[in-house]
Amino acid sequence: MLYVVITNIVAVAVVLGVMILIHELGHFVAAKYFGIRVEVFSFGFGKRLWGFRKGETDYRISLLPFGGYVKMAGENPDETPTGRPDEFQAKPRWQRFVVALMGPAMNIVLAVVLLTGLFMYRYQKPAYQEGPADIGWVEPDSPASSAGLAAGDRITRIDDAQNPPWEDIELTVAANVGQPLAVDVERQGERLERTLTPRAEGRAELGYAGWSPRLPAKLQAVEPGRPAAQAGLAAGDEIVALNGKPVLFWPAISEMLQKNEGKPIEVDYRRQGKQNSTTITPVLSAAEGDPQQRWRIGVMFQNEMITRQLGPVEAFSQSLATNKKFALLIFEFVGKIFSREMSPRTLEGPIGIARLSGAAARQSLADLISLMAAISLNLGIFNLFPIPVLDGGLILLLLIEGTIRRDLNQKVKERIIQVGFAFLMLIAVFVIYNDIVKSLPERLEHFFP
Repeated sequence: MLYVVITNIVAVAVVLGVMILIHELGHFVAAKYFGIRVEVFSFGFGKRLWGFRKGETDYRISLLPFGGYVKMAGENPDETPTGRPDEFQAKPRWQRFVVALMGPAMNIVLAVVLLTGLFMYRYQKPAYQEGPADIGWVEPDSPASSAGLAAGDRITRIDDAQNPPWEDIELTVAANVGQPLAVDVERQGERLERTLTPRAEGRAELGYAGWSPRLPAKLQAVEPGRPAAQAGLAAGDEIVALNGKPVLFWPAISEMLQKNEGKPIEVDYRRQGKQNSTTITPVLSAAEGDPQQRWRIGVMFQNEMITRQLGPVEAFSQSLATNKKFALLIFEFVGKIFSREMSPRTLEGPIGIARLSGAAARQSLADLISLMAAISLNLGIFNLFPIPVLDGGLILLLLIEGTIRRDLNQKVKERIIQVGFAFLMLIAVFVIYNDIVKSLPERLEHFFP
C-alpha cells in the first residue's frame, strides 16, 4: 500500500511537473521573443529554494515541484502601468495573443511529440482492433442483449460510422449514455438493424453496452499435472468449443466451467490447423493471485497484441490522427457534461490523475508516456476554454478588444477575472470532491451525490 502511494505521488509530480513546465516555457519563449520583461521563471511553486538571475529574469527552483510559472511584467490588469515598453500590457494585442496561445500550443505539440516518439519505439495495440468488429460475448441482461445482439455478429455500422474498429465503437458507446444508437450487424450473411442504448456503468458512469470483442482462446501456458495437461492440451493450442458451444471470447470459459459444476466437459481445440477433441474434468481449487475456490482446468490464455515500430513519417501521421480523435472527444465529453447527457463523474482531478499516473508508471514506461501525452493534450485544450484566468479567457478578451478597437475598462477586466477565478475554484473543488468519492469503497459511494 505504501509503495502504491509513493509511486502515485512521484509519478504525478513528474507528469504534472513536465506538463506545466512545458506550458509555461511556451509563454516564456514567446514573451522573450517579443521583448516582454520576464521577472520570474520558476520550476515549482512556493518558497524559492535555489536559482540564479540572468538579465532581469530570476530563474528559480521552488519548494513544490508540481509544475511552474512565469511572471511577466505588467501582465495582471490590476497592476499600475509604469509606461515601460517591455511590459505585457504595452505590447500590441496580436503579440499578447501569441504569448497567451503559446502555452496551450506547447502542450498540444508535446502530446504529438510524445506519441510520435512512442510509436517509433513501439506501436502496440490489441489484435482485435485491427480486424473487423466481431462480437465475441454478450453479457446477459445488458443493453447489447436487450438490443438482440449476439456473439458472432459483426458490427458494420454504429451511429454514423461505417465498418468502425473496436476502438471507435468503445469511444462511441462511452460518450452516449442513455442515447439510442443505430447499430447494423451482419449475422450469417444477413444484415440486421438494431438500436442500442448504452447505460451508465462504473464509477466514472461512462456508457456501457455489455458486449466484448472476439478474443480467440489461444493457450499461452498449460500447468503441468492439471486437468488440461493430463488431457493432452499444450501451449499454442486454441480452444474452439466447449460441449459443442463455440468459444469466441476466452474470458467466458471460466463462467462456462462454473456453470458446468465440475462435470466432465468436451473440449474441441485446434492445433497447427488441425481440429482435435478431448474430455477434461475440472477440479475445484484456488490459483496464484486468486484465492477463491473455483472450477479450473489449469490453463493460461494469451491476449494477442500487434507490436511494430513505425517510421518517423508514419509515426507522426498516426500521432496526429490519435491526438485529433481524442481532442474531438474531449470537446464532445465537455459539451455533453454541460448538457447533462453525461455524468460529471467522468472528470478526473489531481487525485485521479495521481492514481492513473502511478498505475501507468508501475505498468511500463510506454504506458506512462502514453498517459503523459493524453494529459498534455487535455491540459492544452482545457486552457483554451474561454474562462477568465485561463489562457483562453485572455485570448477571448483580446479578440473582443480587437473587434471593438479599444481596451475594455480596467474595472470591468478586474471583475471578469474575479468571476473567472471563482468559477475555476468551484471546478477545482468539484473535481477534488469527485476524486475523493470515486476513491471510497463502493459500499459508501451511494451516500454521496
